Amino acid sequence: MRDLPVLLVAVVWGSSFLAVQRVAEPGTVVAMLVLRFGLVLPVLGLAAWPSLRRLRRAEWLGGAGLGLVLGGIFLLETFGAVHTSATNAGLIISLTIVFTPLAESALARTPLPRSFLAAAGLAVAGIALLTGDGGLRAPASGDLLVLGAAVVRTVNVLATARARAIRESDTLAVTWVQLAAATLVFAIVAPFAGPLPWTVAAAYGPAQWGWLLHLSLLCTLFAFFVQMWAVRTTSPSRVSLLLGTEPLWAAVFGITLAGNHLGPLALLGGALVLVGTEWGRRTASAPRPEVVPAEREPAAV
Repeated sequence: MRDLPVLLVAVVWGSSFLAVQRVAEPGTVVAMLVLRFGLVLPVLGLAAWPSLRRLRRAEWLGGAGLGLVLGGIFLLETFGAVHTSATNAGLIISLTIVFTPLAESALARTPLPRSFLAAAGLAVAGIALLTGDGGLRAPASGDLLVLGAAVVRTVNVLATARARAIRESDTLAVTWVQLAAATLVFAIVAPFAGPLPWTVAAAYGPAQWGWLLHLSLLCTLFAFFVQMWAVRTTSPSRVSLLLGTEPLWAAVFGITLAGNHLGPLALLGGALVLVGTEWGRRTASAPRPEVVPAEREPAAV
């Protein structure tokens, strides 16, 4: 049951690929990110206001620092996705499920179980079949941007889990600070990256606003709150492994809503993702209490 909310995050994130296609073009990516995060901040701020008033200076700085990293992830991933194929982007970003446990193991100086490595490898192989279906091509600039996003995602997961400045902070308050810092990054970049956010907003119709609200409330607010909670009750490796099913759900939404077709290799890949994720979830080591206290560690993003 502790893993179920994280799995739901993977589901809504899988839908975000379709949602982004409905609301953004290469020239409006940054403006869309300003709108997406800007819609979340007032809602979350109202709920977090009492806790925000109690945050210490170190907590503000810690949350803001993690938010700057979060903004970098979204810029790299979104720009990369619009400059490469969905096949390559889906496979490369999924490498986070391998990078995270490897980095966590290196920091803790403890070897990973061979069964976990085998499960992660099986999941990555499944994602390769699912997103590529044999159609991978040579890396392009977009591929390198998405690879950078996967690396920064890993850094963010581990940094958040070990950030002492926010270890005992209120989850809602820290989430607001992170999202506010990320939104500031987007707002600063927006004038140099295409149309201004309010210009893009004025051009949206009802359907696009619906997709934008989906991105804001579910793919952003719900997703980050769940992750802030998740690492307090499980480990970064388990979180990243469950979130690694994101390409599977992206394929599901593509088939049901966008009319995409999956061949036999892609269907096999989907099955491998499910098997590898469940296997790895069961074999991932729980965090040691002296390193990652169950009720005190801040969350992964």
